[in-house]
Amino acid sequence: MKRKILGMSAVALLVLMSMTALAATGRYDQQIQQAVSMKVHDAKQLQNVQSSVEDGIVTLTGTVDLYQRKLDAAKLARKTASVQGVRNLITVAGPNVPDAQLEQKLATKLRYVRVGYDNTFDYFALGVKDGVVTVEGQDRTGVGRDEALADIANMPGVKDVVANISIEPTSIFDDGIRLRTARAIYRDTVLSKYAIDPQRSIRIIVANGHVTLYGSVDSAMDKQIAGIRANQVFGAFSVENKLVVEKSS
Repeated sequence: MKRKILGMSAVALLVLMSMTALAATGRYDQQIQQAVSMKVHDAKQLQNVQSSVEDGIVTLTGTVDLYQRKLDAAKLARKTASVQGVRNLITVAGPNVPDAQLEQKLATKLRYVRVGYDNTFDYFALGVKDGVVTVEGQDRTGVGRDEALADIANMPGVKDVVANISIEPTSIFDDGIRLRTARAIYRDTVLSKYAIDPQRSIRIIVANGHVTLYGSVDSAMDKQIAGIRANQVFGAFSVENKLVVEKSS
């Protein structure tokens, strides 16, 4: 009997704690609503955004002209005191750009991400469907990834973004392979032309000693030579040659 009473007491305590937690969660809804509404109102680019709050969860609706504005609105809401989460239902109502045209614009833009720094060691692949951009790839530091995603978010016509960009493992060993591979490829008299224009650079991705080559080249011979040079690099465990020969060639 005593055990039964203790069990009932424990259940009652859990129910009371749950009710208290729910009350505490929804306790600040009005203050959150006022704070979020004020922040949105002060942002000129978010005048068509509305918000509602329930149990500390902010729901954003309305329209913006750029995908970046949608991200900005969510960021403002998350930084508000006592917010437990954000449900972002804002619609990007900017211009409708044909998928092929949008993909071409973005591809050109991303080729120049981190030019003059480490863009040779980043690679991004794009796909666009009904204004939704899917971007995949690998980045050495994360800086290139952030710049690429910022470029995509600020491009008119982008309605949503699905990002799947991995960061290569930090490794002095891999860094050595990167440099040796770049030298082997770009010091070759046939391949040196790809170092002139960053838009045509051969991308060198290294992860745990494994080398993958991305990008486009003028001929099957150039692709073959690049693979040969990469395979001659000391320390590389394997080389996967994913260079694409330009159709015009």
